[in-house]
Amino acid sequence: MSDSNKSLLDRLANFLAPQPISASERRQELIDTLREAQVEGLIDADALSMIEGVFQVEQLCARAILVPRAQIDWIDINTSLSDIIKNVVEAAHSRFPVFEGTRDNVIGILLAKDLLRHSTEKDFQVRDWLRPAVFIPESKRLSVLLRDFKENRNHLAIVVDEYGGVAGIITIEDVLEQIVGDIQDEHDIDEEADNLIALDNGDIRVKGITELEQFNESLGTNLELEGIETVAGLVIQHLGRVPKTGELIEIDGIKFEVQRADPRQIHILLARQIPKKSD
Repeated sequence: MSDSNKSLLDRLANFLAPQPISASERRQELIDTLREAQVEGLIDADALSMIEGVFQVEQLCARAILVPRAQIDWIDINTSLSDIIKNVVEAAHSRFPVFEGTRDNVIGILLAKDLLRHSTEKDFQVRDWLRPAVFIPESKRLSVLLRDFKENRNHLAIVVDEYGGVAGIITIEDVLEQIVGDIQDEHDIDEEADNLIALDNGDIRVKGITELEQFNESLGTNLELEGIETVAGLVIQHLGRVPKTGELIEIDGIKFEVQRADPRQIHILLARQIPKKSD
């Protein structure tokens, strides 16, 4: 019986049997078989996407999906209580890294529920309500991190670089989104004004759903492609596939870095204009 006539079950059994091929080859063979199963209607697209997400989590490390330090909503322990409460309410996160002196000196994690529940108590001190911060290296595998989150009941980790400085943060939601796709909650902002955020280093943080018209107006560019309306759609069409987190793509003088993506779509990119070479 030729390979083309083998059933999907035959090929799955083949995959599970010992073979003299590498783990990456076996993984790709399984993914290809599952994709064919989806085409034939044996599994749905969401199930396939989650399975591919599980494989992606096994391959990625914290560096690939962390929230960079420039985008973190920090709490300075020496800020007044009223300003801390204001910042927490405006940011609408559940957890905040707290630093003292410099942002590389993280002294704990503040839970919004602790602050808002106890801040009216007599002699309340933010420092007394800090939870221990968890520090991980940039190289930590997401599969290992997810297990640690589960076993230790943590929801946020501080990612440090090789010199011990804070590179960013990563949450359990960030890891799970690699498997199940973007997780929307009541605090996710969809207003057009939030689609493009200018960062201190000159980069632009761009939501994948940003319309090309808005992007062009903001950056003075002229990116366009027939039938494509969003930045994510342009990047995917340019590559011919959905890029992975961390990939760099150049399109008409703009370098895009994929910050967050799943097997189905791009969620967040960084965009920077490439300086034109002088004659």
